[in-house]
Amino acid sequence: MIVVLSDFCAAAIFWHGLSQKIFCMFEKLRQKWKVNVLQLVLILCTFAIGGSLTGYAAKKIMNILSIEADWLWTLIYILLVTIIWPFMVLIISLPFGQFRFFYNYTRKLGQRMGFIKEEKIKSQN
Repeated sequence: MIVVLSDFCAAAIFWHGLSQKIFCMFEKLRQKWKVNVLQLVLILCTFAIGGSLTGYAAKKIMNILSIEADWLWTLIYILLVTIIWPFMVLIISLPFGQFRFFYNYTRKLGQRMGFIKEEKIKSQN
């Protein structure tokens, strides 16, 4: 097998550029959330595990309901995932030590969606 050097160089440049973009994306998240690298890793793990468990739990509930219509199944599944996800990430954040971050995150999300009333800070003049 003959490897052409120009192909190898092009692939190396591509992966180097891609890895720089991914690193930059994670660095922007770290700065936005004002966390250190370890906390960022723990937060991303919590998102991944919480999301996966949410999908698993919603699928189990859907199997119990045994709905036949595809459109109705999809609609109820999306609603279940939307309802279960905040609770799941809060539960999963406990062993990862990121409960405060996820409490604030889900609270902000609830405020943006209009589920939680925004607390107004009274300014004293």
